[in-house]
Amino acid sequence: MKLVILDGYAENPGDLSWDALRKFGELTVYDRTDLTDTDEIIRRIGDAEIVITNKTPISRDVFDACKTIRLVAVLATGYNIVDIAYAKQRGIPVCNVPAYGTDAVAQYAIALLLEICSQVGHHSAAVHAGRWQSSDDFCFWDTPLIELAGKTMGVIGFGRIGRAVGRIAKAMGMRVLACGSRPTDEGRAIAEYVAMPELLRQADVVSLHCPLTPQTKNIINRETLSMMKHGAILINNARGALLDEQAVADALNHGRLYAAGVDVASVEPIRAGNPLLTAKNCFITPHISWACKECRERILQATIENIAACLAGNPVNVVNP
Repeated sequence: MKLVILDGYAENPGDLSWDALRKFGELTVYDRTDLTDTDEIIRRIGDAEIVITNKTPISRDVFDACKTIRLVAVLATGYNIVDIAYAKQRGIPVCNVPAYGTDAVAQYAIALLLEICSQVGHHSAAVHAGRWQSSDDFCFWDTPLIELAGKTMGVIGFGRIGRAVGRIAKAMGMRVLACGSRPTDEGRAIAEYVAMPELLRQADVVSLHCPLTPQTKNIINRETLSMMKHGAILINNARGALLDEQAVADALNHGRLYAAGVDVASVEPIRAGNPLLTAKNCFITPHISWACKECRERILQATIENIAACLAGNPVNVVNP
């Protein structure tokens, strides 16, 4: 049996081992594959039976050209890069890795918020540059320092990650509001469920944790921004396309939003012309909420288990059953 990993570097830049996958057969690993070159994708898959991908698209054309494919294993929770309907038509299961990074992604959302409120990185750099040594006072600060206790956190999308963010916010003394498709008892213990317009009106901080769907694309736009508190903070480490990025940049530049912290962009890697790059008080990191070693170890282990279960005739985590 042949296995191919099309874009393994983000999952394993060298601190993990692929060896456990070799028990299934002959393994070929590519660090990166051109996402736009279907011919290259087809060549690299060749006659492999198990295709492992993270962001490399597996389209109808790829399935038609690579007739030996028996399984597609996605090294992520999102699987929009695979034509799952056509895979189902061909009888090919597509497996993902759900819930590998709930705590880490929630932690990162709060890290973005804390950086905005305290700007630890900026002030540490200022101290190392000698500014504290030359200060006339025993302390100095360049930016407003914001206390979160007593403020309101609004979480849009109150699934596993949203609830984890809510728990942390509540532990910091924040009031938590949530909107989500299915209120639960667990959620009610953390937050008060409200309609989205009410959440936007009341929240000092709005944090996005909903999936990207046709309904949620550009969920934060000029209209919804106009509902938000003047000077609110926006956090997005879910999906870049949840934001109308130009509208958010305009809100930042005109002071409607105090700050934004984002770990994702509508096109990744981020393009030079993205308006958030030049927006005021916008903190941007390169889609790394998921990337701690612990998360990546769980992704790899779950992928191994997905493949083993499928080969044993009892597939799990199948997104196109």
